Amino acid sequence: MCGRIFVKTSLEELISNFPFAVKGGDIDGLGNRFPRWNGAPSQDYPIIVRDLVREPDTSGPMFVAGRWGLMPPWAKPGGRPPPVNIRCEGISSNGMSRAAYRSRRCLVPINGFFEWKDIHGTGKNKQPYAIAMKDGSAFALAGIWETWKDEKGVSIRNFAIVTCAPNAMMAEIHDRMPVILHREDYERWLSPEPDPNDLMKPFPAELMVMWKIGRDVGSPKNDRPEIIDEVEDDPEPTLI
Repeated sequence: MCGRIFVKTSLEELISNFPFAVKGGDIDGLGNRFPRWNGAPSQDYPIIVRDLVREPDTSGPMFVAGRWGLMPPWAKPGGRPPPVNIRCEGISSNGMSRAAYRSRRCLVPINGFFEWKDIHGTGKNKQPYAIAMKDGSAFALAGIWETWKDEKGVSIRNFAIVTCAPNAMMAEIHDRMPVILHREDYERWLSPEPDPNDLMKPFPAELMVMWKIGRDVGSPKNDRPEIIDEVEDDPEPTLI
């Protein structure tokens, strides 16, 4: 799964890495929230969708604000937490994701994400890792989006990140990874094509890097640059 991400630049700098997309009217409201070193679900993020960029009928890539956690229009508030990930297997048939996958796909620009390795297979004492591109560049995850109205009738754009089987590097710590798209595939993922299923595959491990980080990342309240600092291996316990 992918349940935590980081953006280590300002909003403007992040946007500058994706110059093919124009800025939507609601994106500037996110400006004072970045960098975000320990981003969690239910927070708002800049995402890229296909929208009307020029009247009367010219559509193209646009940066907009989206809340992490998928809420279709029919979802009722107060139930289960909205899913933050959607598995690529079955995405075109699952009732939660089917409609959005066909016509409302998005890009989620980030600098990296976090994952936890279950060291002892007990679900406890997990070791967190930070994962990014080897060259340090920003990249985009594959997502789908919806619009949901709250009890006051306010429309909230929201999204989930698509996951797939892990590549060789990620398989060392987890059995899933987010779908990372190559830059040449951004346009196709955003296009009206109903089922670009061949894009939902593991990203090449040789282009990525991961490193161990401290356990403070477990709380989203710990939102500071040191969160992504590499830590040494825990020493072996002394035997007496």
